[in-house]
Amino acid sequence: MGVAQRSRRWLVPVAAVAVVAGVGAIGPVMADASPKLPNISAQDLLTKVQSAKIDGLSGTVQSSADLGLPAIPGMAPGTRELTDLLSGQHTARVAFATPDKARVSLLDNQAEQLWTTDGKSAWAYDSSKREATKLTLPAHSASTPQKTRPQQNYNPQAVAKQFLAAIDPSTQVQVSGTEKVAGRDAYKLKLVPKTDKTTVGSVTVAVDSKTWVPLDVTVMPRSGGNPAVELGFTSVSFDVPSASSFTFTPPAGVKVTEQKAPAKSGLPKTELPKTELPKQVNPKTTPKLLPRKPGSANAGKPTVIGTGWDSVVMIRGAQTADLTGGNGKLGQLGQLLAKAPTVQGPWGSGKIVTSKMVSALITNDGRIFAGLVTPDTLQAAAAKAPR
Repeated sequence: MGVAQRSRRWLVPVAAVAVVAGVGAIGPVMADASPKLPNISAQDLLTKVQSAKIDGLSGTVQSSADLGLPAIPGMAPGTRELTDLLSGQHTARVAFATPDKARVSLLDNQAEQLWTTDGKSAWAYDSSKREATKLTLPAHSASTPQKTRPQQNYNPQAVAKQFLAAIDPSTQVQVSGTEKVAGRDAYKLKLVPKTDKTTVGSVTVAVDSKTWVPLDVTVMPRSGGNPAVELGFTSVSFDVPSASSFTFTPPAGVKVTEQKAPAKSGLPKTELPKTELPKQVNPKTTPKLLPRKPGSANAGKPTVIGTGWDSVVMIRGAQTADLTGGNGKLGQLGQLLAKAPTVQGPWGSGKIVTSKMVSALITNDGRIFAGLVTPDTLQAAAAKAPR
């Protein structure tokens, strides 16, 4: 979860979800009274968000999610597996400073998972496992290697950016009022998809009225009810954190593994816009669910079918071991699919899992389709997908 430079990038402090993964009923603390702010058009507000320039920030981010996914039977309590990442409430402390310093500390069940980089080295630390990994970054590298990048699931700016990227003629955009977020005055920028092919009812982004940085993102399902996702600051400071904020000294007794990052990571300089899944989830077999721009069909990489709110991600190469387990018993994903209905069409046959927000299709030929879309939209996308 780097930091914005003085360009058309904006600071990123999760998730992700996801991804919408890893982010409601309980969200950032809001004041009852709406602040009085000057009127601003939706277009002007969007322009200010896109051109925001800050040198650093620190604060506490709270996320909550209720995507309506069924529980997986037989899972050990406290295990951070797929359904845990897509539900519940989480808190993270974050800090960023330009051009290449970032720190995210996830606090959960009296344990801590930490990701930090000072631009020269990057650390990933898990207090529950008493393990830490140190990566030495290449000279002049301003990117955190993918394996130790902090979770974008705890990143209001990155999540907001992905939804803003879905704006097209099928989106109604309006300024729906003002509110207090983390003690700061903010405008509410509301995105309402006009299409009925998506499960998203609306997305509201709270934008700071002074820095123009998104402070909170709330996703409402088309079916109504409580928020499906809320991710935002409960406290925030735009003072630049000190250099010591990004250093890490492993506690005594912690096992440390040292690695050296490749000279070319292929990642954008000082930018962390892409929502990632935590390391416990296999990125080759788990889809990213937020709207994304169309990409290529390279092996091992997601392919996007459709645009905007109708986007569906396809990933090839799902392993049967992920469904059946290595000992002949159903694996955890297999348990989720055991009661899922079987569907078929011109794309083939497979299992489909649906909730109030997420739809996923796992085909018998090893492809996974997923998106914030209706099941019919998902199957229509599968019929158009390359094999």
